[in-house]
Amino acid sequence: MRGRINVEVNGRQHELVSVDIRMSLAELLRDELELTGTKQGCGVGECGACTVLVDGEAVDSCIYLAVWADGRKVTTIEGIAAPDGELSDIQESFVDSGAVQCGFCTPGLVMAATALLEREKKPSRAQIRRGLSGNLCRCTGYAKIVDAVEKVAINRA
Repeated sequence: MRGRINVEVNGRQHELVSVDIRMSLAELLRDELELTGTKQGCGVGECGACTVLVDGEAVDSCIYLAVWADGRKVTTIEGIAAPDGELSDIQESFVDSGAVQCGFCTPGLVMAATALLEREKKPSRAQIRRGLSGNLCRCTGYAKIVDAVEKVAINRA
């Protein structure tokens, strides 16, 4: 079966007239809208590489059906940088703090951090770790990731 959806992605409205109702949001973003910053890792909602924001909430887009996004606002990693390509403060902090190694998990972690910092203006390190707990990273050991998020929270205060 196929469905029609209207979804706003990174501030741009999309009307998709024939979406397979089994298609994940990650597949829609990557394959239909060519937004490849969202990574497909495990495919079962365990690793967090595919994290995007739906109406401001972090979701694993690999297990979130595209049809569920009808009428919603989706933000991907491409949508948090400035239109001129300038990195967001969170992206910049990841780079400056050395929280990026292979980079595969980075988009999901940045999106989870974005959602966390919208909810919690001054999170403790424990809250940061909890807020990012759905995102796995095989390279960094997490300390630099937590440092990067903490740095943004302090600078925004």
